Amino acid sequence: MHHQQVADSVQSQVHTQNQALAQQVAAQLILKGLTLATAESCTGGAIGALLTSLAGSSMWFNGGIISYSNTAKINLLAVDPELIQTFGAVSQEVVEAMAIGGSKALLVDVCVAVSGVAGPGGGSADKPVGSVWIAWSGLGKQVRSQLYHFDGNRQDIQSAAVKMSLEGIINPV
Repeated sequence: MHHQQVADSVQSQVHTQNQALAQQVAAQLILKGLTLATAESCTGGAIGALLTSLAGSSMWFNGGIISYSNTAKINLLAVDPELIQTFGAVSQEVVEAMAIGGSKALLVDVCVAVSGVAGPGGGSADKPVGSVWIAWSGLGKQVRSQLYHFDGNRQDIQSAAVKMSLEGIINPV
């Protein structure tokens, strides 16, 4: 099989897996009567796009904010500029503030926020390419977060971040 065909096949499998996760998220939110929003940086709206590909998502998905720039994080999600200055946009403090800000801005029970280094550039010694912070607000706790280190190219990293974002809603730790 040609290299591109293999890559396309793997990407298709990942998309199918993520779609199945999105359906599990939908079922869980409907069962519990909860609403969801996203606050996305490095995933650029991919989580929201996947969730809204499901029919009936308007019952439980209020919206998403793509806060790619620091200015957007500050203005749209009410992230304190000092947090960004002190810890950097890719940090536990900022991603948790994004999740809380997204919950308030979009009036939801649950918000998932993502901030990371998708590459190929932009990495550093302490935040290499593939470093992604994900935070979840709601789900019985005010906010929780986790740092992940994903491998692969930009698309692989973004897809892995989408997957873990959804898994964190389904299986809150």
